[in-house]
Amino acid sequence: MSLPSIYFNSWSEKYRRPFGAVQAGKSVYFSIAVDLAKIWRVDLVIQKDGDSFQELEMFPSGEDARLYKLKFVTEKKSGLYFYHFKIDGDDGRSGRKTVFYGKAGDNFGGRGRIVYDPAVVEQYQITCYDHPDPAPCWYLHGVVYQIFVDRFNNGNRHHAVYSPKKNSFLYATEEDDPYYIRDKEGNITRWDFFGGNLKGITDKLPYLHALGVTVLYLSPIFEARSNHKYDTADYGKIDPMFGSKEAFQKLIAKAQGLGMHIILDGVFNHVGADSIYFNRFKTYEEGGAYNDTGSPYFDWFTFYHFPDDYDCWWNIKDLPAVDKNNTSYRNFIYQSDQSVIHRWTQTGIGGWRLDVADELPDDFIAGIRKALDSHSNKTERKVLIGEVWEDASNKIAYGKRRHYLEGGMLQGVMNYPFRLLIIGLLNQSTTAGQAVRASLTLKSNYPPEAFHANMNNIGTHDTERILTVLGGDENKLRLAVQLLMTLPGVPCVYYGDEAGLYGRKDPENRRFFPWGRENVNIQDIFRSAIQCRRSDENLRVGDYFPFSIRGLFGFIRFRSEEAYTVMIFNATPTRQTIDLEALDDQTGEGKIKPLVGSLLASGTALPPYSFLSGRKDR
Repeated sequence: MSLPSIYFNSWSEKYRRPFGAVQAGKSVYFSIAVDLAKIWRVDLVIQKDGDSFQELEMFPSGEDARLYKLKFVTEKKSGLYFYHFKIDGDDGRSGRKTVFYGKAGDNFGGRGRIVYDPAVVEQYQITCYDHPDPAPCWYLHGVVYQIFVDRFNNGNRHHAVYSPKKNSFLYATEEDDPYYIRDKEGNITRWDFFGGNLKGITDKLPYLHALGVTVLYLSPIFEARSNHKYDTADYGKIDPMFGSKEAFQKLIAKAQGLGMHIILDGVFNHVGADSIYFNRFKTYEEGGAYNDTGSPYFDWFTFYHFPDDYDCWWNIKDLPAVDKNNTSYRNFIYQSDQSVIHRWTQTGIGGWRLDVADELPDDFIAGIRKALDSHSNKTERKVLIGEVWEDASNKIAYGKRRHYLEGGMLQGVMNYPFRLLIIGLLNQSTTAGQAVRASLTLKSNYPPEAFHANMNNIGTHDTERILTVLGGDENKLRLAVQLLMTLPGVPCVYYGDEAGLYGRKDPENRRFFPWGRENVNIQDIFRSAIQCRRSDENLRVGDYFPFSIRGLFGFIRFRSEEAYTVMIFNATPTRQTIDLEALDDQTGEGKIKPLVGSLLASGTALPPYSFLSGRKDR
């Protein structure tokens, strides 16, 4: 039985309609082409996540006897479906056989493959979401800038440092490399600080505005022992090294005056061992769960053997995990009028990014979202983004399928898969065709509103600096930044990347911003790419249709036949030529080539690490 005898493409509306995720309760129309000498039965084998597979017989259509069709009505409850096809037939050469058709060997969607063993068939996915859940326009149309507060700018006279912490050290100059002092077990015994603060951010708002930034995403600002503040000590206080609540309000007001919004980092899975809630080191006198079983915070934590053996994040004793199902803790974070979410959202921030969202129960995230939405109105809506590193549509964490993108929870996630795609293209570990298939799979799996609300990045405080990853090659960097600004989603710049900072992972990727020593060529790269995005509505809101032409990766950002932009990238070290006859449209529908050809000419050569664009507007 040869491969062309059976064909299905999950990205073609000829074979599955509508494209991608569907609203719960809606119908999905399946077709599969089967061209065999004799066919006894064709089945859609489909499973609602958590249920058993069912076999649904498909029948030939009137207009084409080779096309077997079926209308499938999804349940009215959101969730995932997984499916493949089962064909009982005879190709006229090898006799009657049962074969199966599922996803291709690369585990992406689109064109699939025939297998003979049902145990190895890869399932296609349908995401059913409860309701469309778009992020606010100010976010969707924006450019985000992530600030690691201690390392961005000190706004004090002579760069004096607010409230230095005990058992820590300050650097002699802001040019020093960050460094930890650790004990024999590898635990950090002396935290290092540079002295960045909220006033420093306020002072640099004109710089960020001129760069084209419209959203500031701040690393945690609440009191904590560390420099990164993911070990919260007191959710009610801004860390005194960063300044006061008044300084924060001034930052919000100044940002709003420039049309900018602020997103806070919500760390609600764990707290610091050195916190008012746990208080292992008695920094906060005698209270806290570690010292007192009668503490109001005691039930927030899980002790296996009191007090030294307790549940903590990734077995890091400095980060005791909180029981997110505890009613008292839920009241504290989002349910009460004086909760963390209510108190800080009403300062005027634009929303929250949830740290380690996979660690938070879905109903916990839904509770945060409900509290956040209570601060939205017709003129100003809030946004909720989650930290997820993989395809968030089908993520399983701690044995449970996550549903945080199906409506009423997260509006989008941090798009690390696109970071891998960009870096893979530029470092030659991903082909142009693979990039098309990877990105189309994400587009198909995500609800469309979530796909466009993902926070794209090419680096964060948890990764190597992009310039380091690309070996210092500024030509590669230009393409990486252009991809960041033009792919679907909301681009996020990690502070200092636009100034040319290098660095491997923590602590090197958290150097102080090199004020006065910026790489002006790289700044121009970022400024130009940001302007390209902000001046082209197609790039901000247009639909996404990727394609490849041999070594070239490209895509269309499409609003209508009269309004679309074509981008094409040569991410290889060799000269490449546009050959429209070689264009590979993974949907197989032939709609892409005429649009590309209307703006980019066949025979046009692209030098190594370069790009071309064409734009059509009404």
